[in-house]
Amino acid sequence: MPANGLGVMPRLRYLANRARRIDVGSVFTRAREVRDQHGKAVPVVLVDMLWSAAFKNVGFQDYVDFDFAVLNAAERATYMTHPVSNQLSQRYDAEPYRHIFHDKLEFNRVFDEFLRRAWIELTDDNADKLEEFIRRHGTIIAKTRMGQAGSGVKRYHAAEVTDWAEFHRELFARGEVVIEQVITQHADLAAVCPGTVNTTRVTAFFDGEKTSILAVAQKFGRGEVSDQMSFGGFYTMLDESGHALSAGYDSHGHVHADHPDSGFHIADFQLPLYDEMVAFIDRVARVVPQIQYVGWDVVIGPDGPVLVEGNWGAGVYENKPSVSGIRTGNKPRYRAAIGF
Repeated sequence: MPANGLGVMPRLRYLANRARRIDVGSVFTRAREVRDQHGKAVPVVLVDMLWSAAFKNVGFQDYVDFDFAVLNAAERATYMTHPVSNQLSQRYDAEPYRHIFHDKLEFNRVFDEFLRRAWIELTDDNADKLEEFIRRHGTIIAKTRMGQAGSGVKRYHAAEVTDWAEFHRELFARGEVVIEQVITQHADLAAVCPGTVNTTRVTAFFDGEKTSILAVAQKFGRGEVSDQMSFGGFYTMLDESGHALSAGYDSHGHVHADHPDSGFHIADFQLPLYDEMVAFIDRVARVVPQIQYVGWDVVIGPDGPVLVEGNWGAGVYENKPSVSGIRTGNKPRYRAAIGF
């Protein structure tokens, strides 16, 4: 049994897949990023990155994002990484049920009571229903059934629509068939960025009886329809009471002590209704118990948590030592809850 307790074959399959898809140029680019950030020689970084990927389950971007170049072996061992997260997903998220989390329409149907917002499915013959919905709400969010990292998500305003039949045809042609009311977020979140609904990523594991919170990251947007990094968003990790552990950062080398638009000091952020959110995650984790390891995206509304989506292939959010001063990660919490 390997040290990580996750089995040899999943690891070998993952490494083989990565080897087939490796982009040598991007590896050199990441090594140069590390050189610029930490003053390490590129050849030394390259060797360490490749060795870490092959023998320590460390993704190339993990190495950059979590400042592995300045951490010792014991400190590195405390960090959750994407390859390990991928293996957990493959083991603990039953394949026959993954489609519920892939398909946004199916997800809304299954988790409807937790969405706490109005939504409709766009069909080829309900232009009138769409018009009534968007006129009632003023602004809507339209999503394609499949998509990730904010792709396939658009925001539309009733005041900008001049031909409702044509608007309906265009949405349907693009596959934007999940139509939702815009979420109203808590005033404490709006104080940081009012133009984007700022989501909280809660990575959790349900063992059949108990739901364990493994890591909590607060994401902030820049006024766009999504707070994903591809839209200029960034995040900070939260402690076990929901308080920010540091300034904000992303995977593109940007650090935000203050929000660029509002000026809010990120390290002062306190997520409201944190205990209510923990209880909410326990409830949603039990809806599809066959999907045990999930990255849940929620928004704290004025009256409590609102479910945005669940990600069965949970991404990894971790402390960044050069920003937070914290040189350890959340992997011990994962191990304690999951037992690998």
